[in-house]
Amino acid sequence: MSADRARDFLTRAEASNVGAETIDQLADDIRRLAVASREQTLIQLLGDLVDTQDRAFNLLEGRQKPDQARDLYLLAGVATGFMAKVSHDVGAAHDAMTQARTAYVCADNAGHDGLRTWVRGLQSGIAYWSGRRDDALRYAEQGAETAARSRGSASIRLSSGQARALAALGRIADARVEIDRAAELRERFQPDDLDNLGGGYWFPRSRQLYFAADALTWAADEAPHTERLATEALDALTTAPAHDRGFGDEPGARCALALARVQQGNVDGAAEALAPVLELKPAQRIHGIVTSVEHVHIALHRTSRPSRTTTDLLEAIQAFTAARLSLPKADDLP
Repeated sequence: MSADRARDFLTRAEASNVGAETIDQLADDIRRLAVASREQTLIQLLGDLVDTQDRAFNLLEGRQKPDQARDLYLLAGVATGFMAKVSHDVGAAHDAMTQARTAYVCADNAGHDGLRTWVRGLQSGIAYWSGRRDDALRYAEQGAETAARSRGSASIRLSSGQARALAALGRIADARVEIDRAAELRERFQPDDLDNLGGGYWFPRSRQLYFAADALTWAADEAPHTERLATEALDALTTAPAHDRGFGDEPGARCALALARVQQGNVDGAAEALAPVLELKPAQRIHGIVTSVEHVHIALHRTSRPSRTTTDLLEAIQAFTAARLSLPKADDLP
């Protein structure tokens, strides 16, 4: 009997009256996916993610004790958060928000402030990368109450995301306040159960530095500071353990570095920073990365004098953004 067959049997055997073994199995499956997501895009894990979310929802439709219901809602919320991120990665903002709202309802039913805070941060990020800057700020502000009750890194992520939204709205001084707040939260946070999952549910210092650099790219006069933060993020990623490196962190930090260099008139340096990003295969070109590369393209048009390096970089960016990540067909899922 294969492991998949055994898992399916276990789920059916306890479907009408959910037991501890089934919940433990679901938790183990989610932990495995979180670990795998460090080195793979969520699209590559889509088949398993769909199956895991479906099993969580099916189990919630069965009977369970109150404490088991809370555990199931938490696990369903985590799985649905992953699915929201999948939709976001392919630029399907509406679907991503639908999944995120469902994840928030699950977090509410689980009574889990960490997951509530994490989902608000996700919603803020979805809106930010969709160009809905006011919504990005609104979602971040909505998460403030639960963030104040949370001890994990989700609260750091929320403040870091709020800094990006504020900066995109031109409120640079307020963005700096949130960047400083995130740094203060880092000093006193304690890892919670979401942090222990890892993957996108853990917000390491290297990602925090990248978010700060990304925020300050909205202010050209902050370019030297942005360059320092982006370089610091890349240095931190180089020495970080595997669980501190997310798939999109290095490309995102490199885009922030390239933007800062363009803003300072250093097109050669921007091309050097962006080169590894432009080598990503289409299956790795998630929405946030493509949008960041497009921001470099816009900055080049606005600030750079005509040169061969500028022309070559613009053409390379256009070729990169023309081939984007898309959802696989149902028949192609693993």
